[in-house]
Amino acid sequence: MQGRFHYYEGYNMKEVTFPVRVMYELGIKTLFVSNAAGGMNPAFKIGDLMVITDHINFFPEHPLRGKNFPTGPRFPDMHETYDHELINLATKIAKEKKIRLVYGVYLGTTGPTFETPAEYRMYRTLGGDTVGMSTVPEVIVAHHCGIKTFGISVVTDLGGFDSPVEVSHEEVQEAADKAQPLMTEIMREMIKRTA
Repeated sequence: MQGRFHYYEGYNMKEVTFPVRVMYELGIKTLFVSNAAGGMNPAFKIGDLMVITDHINFFPEHPLRGKNFPTGPRFPDMHETYDHELINLATKIAKEKKIRLVYGVYLGTTGPTFETPAEYRMYRTLGGDTVGMSTVPEVIVAHHCGIKTFGISVVTDLGGFDSPVEVSHEEVQEAADKAQPLMTEIMREMIKRTA
């Protein structure tokens, strides 16, 4: 896909996750997701690639709310939402190519504002390493459909630390553009080795 439907744009969760339902019907078995995210982990730097090991769903509407699709159980288990084998493969490839990876929990929230310093601190206290406005709904639906998922957050800004850092959409885009070739290199190699 080129881009996605965001909840903050006014789409409901059924619309946001509709492309994943189409992928399932097309027979897709593995989903690679990426996003630009604010970093809250003090060990992270702008431009880092964070492999998503888990997520926290902070969206007010759940993508599985309503009639259950027959693609999965009414109450799906969410213990290994991000596939461990794919994470291990990405780690191996990054080491071979000398690309720095960090690992952590992505917290998904509605946006469209960037977080306040207090929100950054709260999300960090709750266990988040990065925060963004996407990914979680699509991953939940993919997991419900039995699609294996691998995710990366590009750390495009930092927040919640002692010195407040103002952020603009342009700066986020610039950081994402610089990190994208490295992320693409890892994902392309992963696809080659899993095809």
